[in-house]
Amino acid sequence: MGGYIGSAFNDNDKDQEPDMPLTRISLRRGKPAAYRRAILDGLYQAMRETFDVPEDDRFMVISEHDAEDFNYDAKYLGIARSDDLVIIQLTVNNTRTLERKQALFRRIVEILSKDPGLRPEDVFINLVEVLPENWSFGHGLAQYAKNSR
Repeated sequence: MGGYIGSAFNDNDKDQEPDMPLTRISLRRGKPAAYRRAILDGLYQAMRETFDVPEDDRFMVISEHDAEDFNYDAKYLGIARSDDLVIIQLTVNNTRTLERKQALFRRIVEILSKDPGLRPEDVFINLVEVLPENWSFGHGLAQYAKNSR
């Protein structure tokens, strides 16, 4: 069955748990707080719109790196990256279709191009897909595992 657009459920089964992401962002040190906040808010908006992330499901961290600790290829795959490169890694349940993943990638670039003004070439996104039982939200329990509740 198809996805439940507008809900917190995945593309495969409306009875499964919400698909919760963990977001890690890496960038060069020195950007102002408003710039970093725009990235966080933009990513959250894109995930809410395309991945049906539940409201208040916001687990996001930014790591800033000195130039010597932030290494990337400025021309890999013919994409001209600058020192404004932002590397985004989203750990998500392995429940979404290729179409939804592509929609997320496009929406992230659209939003971050507007605010904080990132060039599309400087938005690098990686999805890490895991099984739902690989999450523990506290108390040492795997809340999404079938037999853990």
